[in-house]
Amino acid sequence: MSLISDNLQAVRADLAAVATAAGRDPQQITLLAVSKTFAADAVIEAAHADQHAFGENYVQEAIDKIETVRKLAPDLLLEWHFIGPIQSNKTRQIAESFAWVHSVDREKIATRLSEQRPVGMPDLNICLQVNISGEASKSGVLPDQALALALHIAQLPRLRLRGLMAVPEPATTVEQQRQPFLQLRMLQDQLNTHGLMLDTLSIGMSADMHAAIAEGSTMVRIGSAIFGNRNYAK
Repeated sequence: MSLISDNLQAVRADLAAVATAAGRDPQQITLLAVSKTFAADAVIEAAHADQHAFGENYVQEAIDKIETVRKLAPDLLLEWHFIGPIQSNKTRQIAESFAWVHSVDREKIATRLSEQRPVGMPDLNICLQVNISGEASKSGVLPDQALALALHIAQLPRLRLRGLMAVPEPATTVEQQRQPFLQLRMLQDQLNTHGLMLDTLSIGMSADMHAAIAEGSTMVRIGSAIFGNRNYAK
């Protein structure tokens, strides 16, 4: 087996063990392989190890990679997730190329994605990015503004509002890591009392996956543990 295949096997085993310990079904948690900065051949290698959902942060890199994968391995059926900050001038490319967008944090971006999603494609799955820790340096809608944004998105055509995403500030213990994830889960429950049917919590990365799964994560975003260390200089 390849290194990526071995890494995927280890990550899946860890995910399953953590979910089982938390009394959850591992099958209810999607592993999103974050392939930013890695080449198309790494994606193809992971796909041959039964990984089908991939997350990207940078629009142009992602578009080029998606096209390269399609050319090199046209039989692969992959699901592409955009998880990075969104600039207004990049929404058309995102709307045309991705199945999921995890980082919507304002009405303007949601409206543009709705208008630019091609007719005939499935509805674009949307997660609100919530600035759950209130960090000035982080993107995301503030928790007390999430309901208004969610209700706006829910009525837009060609979008399907699925849930919430967050990247909390780092914490040193699992109990400290769990607190913002608990707050996000409670926010999702609150939004659902308004007739929304949110079923996705996109929380948890390599350093805090255990805490996220314990608090109800349905999608964890794992990169270097699968693909190795990133070289941002590239």
